Amino acid sequence: MTTPDLRQPSQLAGGLVLAGVVLVLVAFASVVLGSRGVGPGTIWDAVVHHDPAATGHAVIRDMRLPRTILGLLAGAALGLAGTILQGLTRNPLADPGVMGVNAGAAAAIVVSILVLGRSDVSTYIWFGFLGAALATVAVYGVAAFGREGATPVKLALAGAAISAGLFSLTTGVIMIDSTALDDLRFWQVGSLAGRYWPIVEQTTPFLIVAIFAALFVGRWLNGLALGDDLATALGQRVGRTRAVLFALVALLAGGATAACGPLVFVGLVVPHVARAICGPDYRWILPYALLLSPILLLGADILGRLVQLTGELQVGVVLGLLGAPAFVFIVRRRGMAEL
Repeated sequence: MTTPDLRQPSQLAGGLVLAGVVLVLVAFASVVLGSRGVGPGTIWDAVVHHDPAATGHAVIRDMRLPRTILGLLAGAALGLAGTILQGLTRNPLADPGVMGVNAGAAAAIVVSILVLGRSDVSTYIWFGFLGAALATVAVYGVAAFGREGATPVKLALAGAAISAGLFSLTTGVIMIDSTALDDLRFWQVGSLAGRYWPIVEQTTPFLIVAIFAALFVGRWLNGLALGDDLATALGQRVGRTRAVLFALVALLAGGATAACGPLVFVGLVVPHVARAICGPDYRWILPYALLLSPILLLGADILGRLVQLTGELQVGVVLGLLGAPAFVFIVRRRGMAEL
């Protein structure tokens, strides 16, 4: 027997405000901290009185601001995508990687490099986005076959099968072309470094629209959590709802993954943390995921910059090191039955 959730809306709203304050502080730290320290005055001058000849201004304007903005958008998108997928499939281990997003983006990138010879990030990002979206559509299409439609179990199985096939395709391509292997290595580690204004400008419209839309699907996810039969009895069109949610996941995870590479654990761990804070109501879980995910992503990125005296650890590596023990802790504390 489960205990009723006694959290008050005022407490949950206060938690969101606190998370928002922390996010602002982390974003500011992302601009300030790094191998080259800068002060608040330099940041203000770089934004208001930009001097292209000043090294500090160039570091702020051309490197750290786009990196921070992309971290905010990609983190929010991945957290929301993971939350939606876990509610959609009723699978606590669902995340964009499980649903074929990473595999689809990787396959499209290496094929574009092999066929078109395009190896700059700002060009093949579009192929990564297209591959991620097509993989997501393929997973849903395969799972939708049959009388029962796209059930949670069929979605998970379809995602695993299509991911395996796409990874095989990727492996075959990189064995043919060493250039594809080198470029895929750079993308696949998962990073915010080296992502400049062109990439931010290309991905921002998709991510902002998808993030805004994702905040309004909490009622749908609450209905799906009750089970298909009860959701249908309450007037929800389950098949259409799943199709719309999957399209939203394709925009969220596809854009973030294509731009930054496969950033693991953001979409897997954060929904559990949000659920532990605010209970089972997705109308609260989604806003919490929106704020907590970029806190995690930017925090890991800052840690990667400071942990080495020379150079930096890419954020994908730091997330893997932090995310694995954090997820094991969540599973041991709450138990998979409760997740």
